[in-house]
Amino acid sequence: MLSAFGRAFRTPDLRRKLLFTIAMMAIFRLGSFIPTPGVDYANVQQCIASEGDDSLLGLINVFSGGALLQLSIFALGIMPYITASIIVQLLRVVIPRFEALQKEGQSGQTKLTQYTRYLTIALAILQSTTVITTARQGVLFQNCDLNVIADDGILTSILMVITMTAGTGLVMWIGELITERGVGNGMSLLIFTSIAASFPTSLWSIAGGANGAVNFTVMLLVIIVVIGLVVFVEQSQRRIPVQYAKRMVGRRMYGGTSTYIPIKINMSGVIPVIFAASILAIPGLLAQFGDQSAGWVIWISNNLVQQSSPLYIAVYTLMIIFFCFFYTSITFNPDEVADNMKKYGGFIPGIRAGRPTAEYLDFVITRITSAGSVYLALIALIPTLVLVFLGVSTNLPFGGASILIVVGVGLDTVKQIDSQLQQRHYEGFLR
Repeated sequence: MLSAFGRAFRTPDLRRKLLFTIAMMAIFRLGSFIPTPGVDYANVQQCIASEGDDSLLGLINVFSGGALLQLSIFALGIMPYITASIIVQLLRVVIPRFEALQKEGQSGQTKLTQYTRYLTIALAILQSTTVITTARQGVLFQNCDLNVIADDGILTSILMVITMTAGTGLVMWIGELITERGVGNGMSLLIFTSIAASFPTSLWSIAGGANGAVNFTVMLLVIIVVIGLVVFVEQSQRRIPVQYAKRMVGRRMYGGTSTYIPIKINMSGVIPVIFAASILAIPGLLAQFGDQSAGWVIWISNNLVQQSSPLYIAVYTLMIIFFCFFYTSITFNPDEVADNMKKYGGFIPGIRAGRPTAEYLDFVITRITSAGSVYLALIALIPTLVLVFLGVSTNLPFGGASILIVVGVGLDTVKQIDSQLQQRHYEGFLR
């Protein structure tokens, strides 16, 4: 593999793409440490040190690479773009215009991308306003009484909102530049960079506690096992054979070929985990604005904020399973696939074309999604359960889903580099 890296850097155009990608990722990390105008940097650092790793807006903080708690110009990170992309994708189900654009090819995709950009900026304005408000009211840092924003004036607030929104737009542009001129998917690589940057600090905090060496070793072994499991499952697929009948078009004969429909065990990726964690963060956010001595606030703090709570684990697992089925039903439509196969003369051996094919595909998808949802829930919960077992209060950022994202993006990027090496008659990464 190391020799393959050497060959990649010896190929001029591929070397330029790799160096451009690394440079853009470095700029993204650099922007995570530049404070927004109006922020008291010294007080922010003291509050981060006193806050620990379990913070209110931990979900957004992970995807921003820790920039959220730094209140930097890239504080929102890639989260507004992810949210906008998910919303636009879900709107295809309820808005026929979006579904029609999806089927129009490149021109329709360009239009949907433009809508996603507009929605990203709108969400960035909303989220930056929320972050600044929570920082002013002391909700962002629950264990710190220092004033992190020096000036309470309206002009300062407007300047901070504009700066964070512009930072989100710049992050979105960097991601699109990586996709266009670099290697891999730009947005995915920025998420990869944010999550991977927080791993050393989290692991070091585990090693620094009581029984640090033992806990660190156990956690490292768990991560290695989880990575191996993720690679094995993500590379697995169910192949449904499809046969195309021969047909005459003019004087030419088409069809007569055999192919297959590849169905991954985890078709929804990490989206169900993001949805579940986002929804479970809402009660804790609401509780911060209520009377801390009220009964409902105490109940939420004990059951829906503590990740070691049995109720939290149960609700989290059920929501992941639900969103797995929900998102898979949106991305894979058995009726549409069956109609397309029938239109071009394709059929599954032993299954009649049309409605029986759609029912068969729905049956297969339901079984595979059942296994995939359980797998995703286990991956999301394993690190948390291990840390609870070890008695360590520090949580890895975003649980096992962070490992799922890092491994998935890494596999996809390596495959793209490998395909470019093979196009130039080199031996790739994968033998």
